[in-house]
Amino acid sequence: MAHKNRGEGCKLYSKRIEQLPPYLFARIDELKRRKAEEGIKIIDLGVGDPDIPTPEHIVEAMREAVRDPETHRYPSYEGMKEFREAVARWYERRWNVELEPEREVLTLIGSKEGIAHTPLAFVNSGEKVLYPDPGYPVYRISTILADGTPVAFPLKEENDFLPDISDLERHKDAKLMFLNYPNNPTSVTATKKFFEEIAEFCRENEIILCHDNAYSEIFFDDYKSPSLLQTGKEWCVEFHSLSKTYNMTGWRIGFVVGDERIIKGIAKVKTNVDSGVFNAIQKAGIAALEGPQECVERMRRIYKERRDALIEGLKKLGLKFRVPKATFYVWAKVPEGFSSMEYAMKLLDEAGIVATPGVGFGEYGEGYIRFALTKPVEVIEEAVERMKEVR
Repeated sequence: MAHKNRGEGCKLYSKRIEQLPPYLFARIDELKRRKAEEGIKIIDLGVGDPDIPTPEHIVEAMREAVRDPETHRYPSYEGMKEFREAVARWYERRWNVELEPEREVLTLIGSKEGIAHTPLAFVNSGEKVLYPDPGYPVYRISTILADGTPVAFPLKEENDFLPDISDLERHKDAKLMFLNYPNNPTSVTATKKFFEEIAEFCRENEIILCHDNAYSEIFFDDYKSPSLLQTGKEWCVEFHSLSKTYNMTGWRIGFVVGDERIIKGIAKVKTNVDSGVFNAIQKAGIAALEGPQECVERMRRIYKERRDALIEGLKKLGLKFRVPKATFYVWAKVPEGFSSMEYAMKLLDEAGIVATPGVGFGEYGEGYIRFALTKPVEVIEEAVERMKEVR
């Protein structure tokens, strides 16, 4: 069969795909596989995937719903009315923010999906999208896929890992901005006052402000996470996931709430690229939001115990870090003389411990490493013991 010759300049992949960063963790994955083949027990503190099972009352709601033939049909694009009403009630209970379920709430196939689709709805070719560095890679990648121009704003330790709003003044022409507090990977938190300041900047310059609030319910000590929408809804949307709050990472359900114009734009993309969330999962989501919340309190206690075990160990090892008030991550400085990738490889090679090098989250993540609290206390204590042997 003859093949059409398009010349030597022809490339298989689109320019968008070629702009995507290389898979930084391929080398770690390969070394992890080799270590496992050598019979070494790997302790994986790299992945932000909760090990705590989904609460039983949520699982039971799913069991009942999946037996109902009505849930086997196509769901609505925007999500079940009952689920969106449950989200609105949850927001009012949690933050005293009122939402109109029909216009200001949209069901998502996990918040990652909604975040990734947002630039497609609003960003024209070449328009700027501001995103945090270090930060969740999807902010930058989704901008590239939408043919926008990703512009990083650094999160520096000397500024408490918060964006410098005065530095953002030179980017008043941006179309969209991503924000994330409590923050992945730094675990840093923000105040309501900070949200008021950043929201005012975005509203004045008509920049769509997208707040990724996936870790809002994982907080400790005297801290309790605010919501961006407590500053108002105009030009603002907030993304949530049931993944972290209710240990439902594999279920793929989340939602976005806020300015109805922005919700409408995201919904328009979704109606053309997916068919919504399985109704049985949405019914389980209702059970999560409306059911007993002791499971969330228990989760916070578990992560606090793990946090305390890890930071106590890291102190003895001489690693420097800030005690996290939220999320299930500890963001620590790597020892002097190592890059973040070198130290991550050393931990894996010499101790069988997987941690995420900070550079994987962007240029300004260099010099740091992220540990996830997604293993029991005794496993974390074992990891610390192993790290004592790393030189």
